Amino acid sequence: MMTRTRLIALAATTALAAAGGLVTATPAAAVTCTSPVWKAQFFANTSFSGTPKRTACDSAISENYGSGDPAGVTLPKDNFSIRWSVTRDFGSGGPFRLSAATQDGMRVYVDGVRKIDLWKNVSTTVRKTLDLTIPAGKHTLRVDYVAWTGNANAAFTYTPRTEAAVDTVKPLAPATLAASYDRNTAKTTLRWAANKEMDLAGYRVYRRLSTTQWAKVSGTSLLTSPVFIDTPPATGETFLYEVRAVDKAGRESAGSPDMNATTVDRTGPVAPTGLTAVTDGWWTKLSWQPVSDAAQYEVYSAPAATGPFTLLYTTTFTSYGPDAPPNTTRYYRVRALDATGNPGAYATATGDGVDRTPPPTPHHLTSEVGANFTEVSWRQTDDFFEESGAAYHVYRSPGKTLDPAALTRVTCTEPSDQNTDGGVCRDLDMPAGTYVTYAVTSVDRAGNESTLSAPLVVRTGDHVAPGPLTGVKATPRADGVLLSWDASSDDDVDGYRVYAGVKEADGSVTWTLNSQCTDGTSDPLAILCGDLPDGETYLYAVVAKDRWTNYLHPRDPNVPVLEGTELDVRPTTTVTPDWKLGVLSWNSVSTSAPFVRWSCDNTALCDTVTGYRINRWNPTTETYEPRHDGLLPADTRTWTDTTATKGTSYFYTLQAVRADGSVAGTYAWDCVVQNRV
Repeated sequence: MMTRTRLIALAATTALAAAGGLVTATPAAAVTCTSPVWKAQFFANTSFSGTPKRTACDSAISENYGSGDPAGVTLPKDNFSIRWSVTRDFGSGGPFRLSAATQDGMRVYVDGVRKIDLWKNVSTTVRKTLDLTIPAGKHTLRVDYVAWTGNANAAFTYTPRTEAAVDTVKPLAPATLAASYDRNTAKTTLRWAANKEMDLAGYRVYRRLSTTQWAKVSGTSLLTSPVFIDTPPATGETFLYEVRAVDKAGRESAGSPDMNATTVDRTGPVAPTGLTAVTDGWWTKLSWQPVSDAAQYEVYSAPAATGPFTLLYTTTFTSYGPDAPPNTTRYYRVRALDATGNPGAYATATGDGVDRTPPPTPHHLTSEVGANFTEVSWRQTDDFFEESGAAYHVYRSPGKTLDPAALTRVTCTEPSDQNTDGGVCRDLDMPAGTYVTYAVTSVDRAGNESTLSAPLVVRTGDHVAPGPLTGVKATPRADGVLLSWDASSDDDVDGYRVYAGVKEADGSVTWTLNSQCTDGTSDPLAILCGDLPDGETYLYAVVAKDRWTNYLHPRDPNVPVLEGTELDVRPTTTVTPDWKLGVLSWNSVSTSAPFVRWSCDNTALCDTVTGYRINRWNPTTETYEPRHDGLLPADTRTWTDTTATKGTSYFYTLQAVRADGSVAGTYAWDCVVQNRV
């Protein structure tokens, strides 16, 4: 009895022959079976030799021939063979199970390599199962079957193993993804090639912006068809899509190559966040956080929460200050519009019209301090003082640090000028001769007071002169008498006063302030006094002066007085002046080079002069020595001693010389070149 479990589909035209009832098939090369359908070749021998008796396409290998031969072809009852083969794409490959059941012989090959061998004439069905891993890509399976004697049956399957613990291979990423966006429906149609995986469970579709992470948009269930229609947000943005395959083990593939879809913009911006309404005087300031895609904002107000709302302003800024009736509740809403005019949702806020906003804090405090007053000045911004009822408060605390717990409100007296730009406060009640710290606040008409300004430390004035100095010295030098002293220990010293005194015949002293004394620049605790060091004796006194012009007088018994006698650096040779040629001038005390300038106006004498000679006293040789070779030309009218050094006194003679060598005029002068400190 012969049983067929299914029909065999012929892939080529066959014809019945009258002789012998044979089925004659077209040549084997003409048969094409589409993968994964098997190509079956039937042979009338057990060696698969010669031309097959028939070639057909078989959807599965599951045959039960009984004791006869296959239907549709005439073969011997015994000793015939069948070869099945198929080449297919296994996708990413992975673990598979090969299952064979046969009576009689069966051999199974993968890419020509034998994997199952049941090659024996048997009287009952034998079975074998083999687990193996098939690499990714295309591979060829071949099943060789022989029926020797007795009953004949053959069955073979290859199936993927989908247990998660066994299948660790991800499926291949879907290929040839295409995206088409319809601006009328605002939908994106995605299509891709079906995966070759035998264990494919379905697909997932993901979407993102270029700046965000992938998000699944295909729902919770897997897609079983390679097409998907998405409705992305109509924001005018470009979205990226990718598709991923999922196998029956639950493993997800990498993403397909990305495709773009640029949407139509029909979506308004999000509602502004952080909207606040803060009242300040007669207006309410509305502020909100910027919205990323906003081109402008619309600001509305209404007397009731239900409206009607009136458009107040359209702005590109994130704040607006409409006038608002004091102590009256107003309702506000703000929305953003994008560049194409799409409006967003409203943000809402309520203002009660109560002014709780402190005014701006005064800044840039300065002071002017007198012996009997301290005048504090400050600056202000935002036209604060134009507000009716606005004022400033001035505070004071003792010491160099502002102490909020010890503040005293200052009662300002004239000129106490307060205006839009700032103010001035004259404090007559401050403690004298000590340190205090001031701060100023501004107060609006609603009584809101600003924070305290930055502190201003002030040393207040007094009528007490700084104490006597110590370390006062008088040092005679070749350029004068150098007075020096120790710095005053008082903290309000503004400078020093130097006095020179001369004893009178009655024993009294006549004091002269800074008489012939000159300050330098490098040492504030020293001064050089005197003109030409000619051995005179003076009395010297130095006192400290504070910022309020308080100082001790040299007659004060506590002021140290020093007696100093100048050096006598005058020449030992006396020169009798005899100059009738014209006017002369020179510098007698200087820090620069000594010079002399003259004129020659006496025609009778000047016509006889053929040149001039400058001599300088040499204290070593005790003679006047010429300062140049030969005579200076007759038209010379000035001369400078470029070799003079600071800290020395010099003595010179100017001679007008005739052609015969006689002197027509002589003049002597001196110059102290001081080395001031």
